[in-house]
Amino acid sequence: MIDIDKIVETLKQANQKRSDFVNLMETFNNPYLVLISCILSLRTNDKTTYPATLRMLKLAKTPEEMVKISEQELEKAIYPVGFYSNKAKQIIQLSKTLVESYNCVPPCDIDELCKLNGVGRKTANLVIAKGFNKPAICVDVHVHRIFNRIGYVKTKTPEETEMALRKKLPQKYWIDINTLIVTHGQNICKPQKPNCECCPIFEYCKKII
Repeated sequence: MIDIDKIVETLKQANQKRSDFVNLMETFNNPYLVLISCILSLRTNDKTTYPATLRMLKLAKTPEEMVKISEQELEKAIYPVGFYSNKAKQIIQLSKTLVESYNCVPPCDIDELCKLNGVGRKTANLVIAKGFNKPAICVDVHVHRIFNRIGYVKTKTPEETEMALRKKLPQKYWIDINTLIVTHGQNICKPQKPNCECCPIFEYCKKII
């Protein structure tokens, strides 16, 4: 049986270097900022997303400010994140929706968040966890890959992983698990060539490649 308590504690003590973007997201504590920054990060690496996020936030930090920005201005600011044109349109549209229907505050509900343009379960869970500081499990490619690799779950998709973790992972770890696992995935447990020799949780891993 995998000791998830030891795995989490070991990863915390390992104190692996977090990306600038992950560090920035940890400082927000604001559901809107988490929401729009997460949208930028989709299908884009953190090195590109980080400066693009800073440029975006110079233009606007609230839905009210964002709706005054043109799509062209926002496109220019967030380039070269992946699908920058679509993301600029999405962010402005969802900001308008927040202003018109949600009193400028993203809803604290996963299903309601997923009604917003461009928002999926991964983003919605991150908004709940990091924006509202409430238990939610954000499952991205790192979380999906690593929890399957260590043998904690056996799932085929990120959504299946989320549902499995909701049943199995102690709720006390839900908010912080994404940051821990993403950092581990970026530094050590990479998709193609995991650096097992340097892995702090090697002894707990079933190494299901």
